[in-house]
Amino acid sequence: MPTVALVDDDRNILTSVSIALEAEGYQVQTYTDGASGLEGLTHSPPDVAVLDIKMPRMDGMELLRRLRQKSDVPVIFLTSKDDEIDELFGLKMGADDFIRKPFSQRLLVERVRAVLRRSQPRSADGETAGPVSKDSDVIERGSLRMDPERHTCTWNGKPVTLTVTEFLILLSLAQRPGVVKSRNALMDAAYDDQVYVDDRTIDSHIKRLRKKFKVTDTDFDMIETLYGIGYRFREAS
Repeated sequence: MPTVALVDDDRNILTSVSIALEAEGYQVQTYTDGASGLEGLTHSPPDVAVLDIKMPRMDGMELLRRLRQKSDVPVIFLTSKDDEIDELFGLKMGADDFIRKPFSQRLLVERVRAVLRRSQPRSADGETAGPVSKDSDVIERGSLRMDPERHTCTWNGKPVTLTVTEFLILLSLAQRPGVVKSRNALMDAAYDDQVYVDDRTIDSHIKRLRKKFKVTDTDFDMIETLYGIGYRFREAS
């Protein structure tokens, strides 16, 4: 039974959303501010976290920043501001999706379901797969090694922590080195059909991927940009 963590200072939202999620069979953890949310998510990691942006003690952005230092749990942001700057900033920090207030409980339940579905292991053709146990399912491209079953990624033997969305985008690129993937193709690989994202969302994830790999290897340049077309994983020379 998947566990969903809700972090919001609005108790009405916590109550109503908890009831909706529990009715769908999810276990729910609730926290009323970012500080208690960080402690709870650290000690009892959920399968997906839903975070409000504006909260006392610690806002959602700071909570996500600290959470990403320790965890790659999928995160959905709740935002009351009609401001794309918040969304772009959140995506750069590693958020997986956004829902703007006011929202329907059904919409949130569907977004949670979509994020959980995306976090499941996928086969080589991009379809959600069942349990995987064969070594052949591990992707190795030069110094890169990706294990979809364990959601692990290493570069030169060093771990690189990726969010679900980042992992799926990189997996799509690495499966066919040298082949250009359009932004639409990467959206299809990483997002559920019910989730709409624009080109800048993919660009933000690519920038974050590069940044993470450069922490491990300052010379990392395996993700190439073909302006106006898309991205590709560089073929080994």
